[in-house]
Amino acid sequence: MSAHNVRGRPFFPLDDKLKLRDDHWSEGAARVASRLGLQAPSFALAAENYADAVGSPMSTSSLRRVTQATGAQMEAHRQAVVEQVYARPEPGGRADQPRVPPAAAIAGPANLSTDGGMVLIRAEGWKEVKLTTVSAVAITAPVSPPPPEAADSRRSQDPTVQLHSHSYQAGLWDADEMERHQYVEGLRRDLEHKPTLTSVNDGAPWITRITRTNFPQAVQITDWRHSQSRLWTVAHAVFKEPAAAQTWAITQLDRLWEGDVHLVVKALQGLSLDETMPDLVRQSPEYFHTRQAQMAYAAFRQQGYPIGSGTVESGIDNVVHHRMKRPGRGWARKSAQQMLAGLSELHSGRFEQAWQALHASPS
Repeated sequence: MSAHNVRGRPFFPLDDKLKLRDDHWSEGAARVASRLGLQAPSFALAAENYADAVGSPMSTSSLRRVTQATGAQMEAHRQAVVEQVYARPEPGGRADQPRVPPAAAIAGPANLSTDGGMVLIRAEGWKEVKLTTVSAVAITAPVSPPPPEAADSRRSQDPTVQLHSHSYQAGLWDADEMERHQYVEGLRRDLEHKPTLTSVNDGAPWITRITRTNFPQAVQITDWRHSQSRLWTVAHAVFKEPAAAQTWAITQLDRLWEGDVHLVVKALQGLSLDETMPDLVRQSPEYFHTRQAQMAYAAFRQQGYPIGSGTVESGIDNVVHHRMKRPGRGWARKSAQQMLAGLSELHSGRFEQAWQALHASPS
């Protein structure tokens, strides 16, 4: 393919005729390569998958450049949307104008969960990626009498709660920047107008703070498994005999499950917790005391609220760690942020929509 110089830059006539991009790939080839580059655990495997899917090769380095260029566009776009949402309205602007384009708005109950995972960043070490997950909630009334296989289950008389239609936002952000992206993602899913909105999290203060700021109507719930695990940790630290630890822990878990959080707090306050014990153990009386409203599990179950944060934990694994945790030197910060933008759109089921919006011909 011969090139000519136009204003000091190489110009390839055949690229223009074939409607190829500046990187000499067609839009269709770049779209397939970008999608595979985000899905596969490595760019090398993505290049193999590209050759199988398309029938022609693309080098690992080319596929990496194409994927990260797509991620850079998506990162620039999502940051621009956040800035637009938080910008002051122009004089004369309509107050009822949508601040962000809707994307799969949730019609019924919804849940918002936030958490963090670790990614290796070059010259910085392991850094936290913050991720928020927005989900629709489906509630099914309990079967009475319960089927035989569920008769002994603690939740046999509870409504069945299923979270589905997840969307995500992930980035190398501090809590304040995560707050902005969490809010915008909530706007996309129409969380502002949800009379039934829950937020199940691990109880971290920064998550409680930003969620309360963005969506004060959300019922904040401490993840049951975190509460359960903490009580077991306390039991094993305080009671040297395994049988005594088990008896104490099961008693407190039964109380917690039935809504008697105050009795759990009283039991924790009655323990002898000395300086030789881990901070997590010594801080547990205060931890449960300050989160009593977020641990009303009996009431939450009766109302059909989710009490587990498995959606955001699986999001950390599937959206972030599956692609971003890899051997070697890790990611450059800029490249990592671009990949996280692309992964957020891909796993939210919006990759094609985002691609079309970024490559739409100007009118």
